[in-house]
Amino acid sequence: MGMAVGGARGSGGGRRRRSGRRATISEINVTPLVDVMLVLLIIFMVAAPMMTVGVPIDLPETQAKAMNADTQPITVSVNPAGEIFLQETPIGIDEVVPKLEAIATTGYNERIYVRGDTNADYGTVMKVMARISAAGFKNLGLVTLQEQEK
Repeated sequence: MGMAVGGARGSGGGRRRRSGRRATISEINVTPLVDVMLVLLIIFMVAAPMMTVGVPIDLPETQAKAMNADTQPITVSVNPAGEIFLQETPIGIDEVVPKLEAIATTGYNERIYVRGDTNADYGTVMKVMARISAAGFKNLGLVTLQEQEK
């Protein structure tokens, strides 16, 4: 018969227990980690399409906050007759972007507010916003009034 090398119980070749204590397992159980990561992946896959919008605009909040006194925003207004005003100066729709680029002190990061009258043509307001956005200005917002509670 052959001899067993290192595998026999009495030969001292196996693991020994220290006075009845269990040996610590120094392995990482990755199954819970994989489960959590898969759940997070599914959450982000479902939520990501909901976060995208057609036109990237920065809408004002309903709670009024103090504006930064250092930089005043540039205001583009559209009245009910469809006339466009930069600050308080009337301009044509083709002049909006060149004049904005000329007066923007912080470049394309300048905050621009578009004010459209309630009776103004929606298409005119959208044309103005589209031209400003297409020119590369990133901080574009619509100005509205808060509703008064009755």
